[in-house]
Amino acid sequence: MSRNTYTFTSESVSEGHPDKVCDRISDAVLDAFLTEEPEARVAAETFATTNRVVIGGEVGLSDKDKLTKLRDDLSHVVRDCIRDIGYEQDKFHWKDVEITNLLHEQSAHIAQGVVGSEGREEGAGDQGIMFGFATNETPALMPAPIQYSHAILRRLAEVRKDGSEPALGPDAKSQLSVLYRDGEPVGVSSVVLSTQHIDPDLTSADIRAIVEPYITEILPDGWLSAETVWHVNPTGKFVIGGPDGDAGLTGRKIIVDTYGGAAPHGGGAFSGKDPTKVDRSAAYAARYLAKNIVAAGLADKATLQLSYAIGVSRPLSIYVNSHDTGQVPDERIEAAVAKVMDLTPRGIRNHLQLNRPIYQRTAAYGHFGREPEADGGFSWERTDLTEALKQAV
Repeated sequence: MSRNTYTFTSESVSEGHPDKVCDRISDAVLDAFLTEEPEARVAAETFATTNRVVIGGEVGLSDKDKLTKLRDDLSHVVRDCIRDIGYEQDKFHWKDVEITNLLHEQSAHIAQGVVGSEGREEGAGDQGIMFGFATNETPALMPAPIQYSHAILRRLAEVRKDGSEPALGPDAKSQLSVLYRDGEPVGVSSVVLSTQHIDPDLTSADIRAIVEPYITEILPDGWLSAETVWHVNPTGKFVIGGPDGDAGLTGRKIIVDTYGGAAPHGGGAFSGKDPTKVDRSAAYAARYLAKNIVAAGLADKATLQLSYAIGVSRPLSIYVNSHDTGQVPDERIEAAVAKVMDLTPRGIRNHLQLNRPIYQRTAAYGHFGREPEADGGFSWERTDLTEALKQAV
């Protein structure tokens, strides 16, 4: 039997978290290559620690001279990311950080399985399984714990950057434990927030006084109560943050990036990967389809899985689970999904228009549950397949 009354917890991390600094840089590298050429190939990884950033991985452009020039001229991209995030610490400053660039040309053995040729469809960039999820418990059709954890940190970043709260630093983490009754989120049993601060004399109580009004502003009315337990900077001072306090690496926050643990994850990270990599593009497609299933009223909650093999264009399997909330059998929704969208790697890229420099903005505060943007950013959050799905079932 499924449980209807329970507490579920999700966490988020800010753009200044060491791993998110690395995700941002990797996606900025990707955007730089896609700006040069929409069919660019990128698999960029970033490592950051005290006074140092290291970029490695594979890149490819059709013009070898342009490839060399762009690959060797990325220092300003890295520094712009760090400056925008807000790091001007003694041991991690956008002006002074040492940058090591180890990017090299894409392996020909990988390229031969991915690039289409005459009489042969373009294949997936790797094998793997990808999951999408949607639930009607929030307007964004996202699980409440992760959606509001993201929103809190995004709001704190806004007031830090606009000068309203100069005491706050870039590095932060949030965690919400949300109470569910009859399967619906109704309140918060605990709030955990750790945020870097500039003034070393500030106490945990001082920080709570700064952040509590913004948390109250973000959460639905009535979700905070006298019974809500607060842990704000529970270890005390948090002055040294970012890669100086803890090393960062691309791709270590995959649960933060997706559904906060409320749904399965295939295991692949997103940042730094161009959309031929189904780790990224098929995960976006799976979210898109799951969201449209729920938006169409075919289910209150939907999990969708896709699977691929390297060099093979069509998904090996499509699986839908409506968690006993479906208006029609799950197998009919599975059949409808295959009809309304071309799920080959190129079909996904064309449908969602993914060959554009839209990825740097995804690196913090979640890849899902965001508003679709005019330039094509977060196109996978559109709900424009609802009528097609309803007709197909």
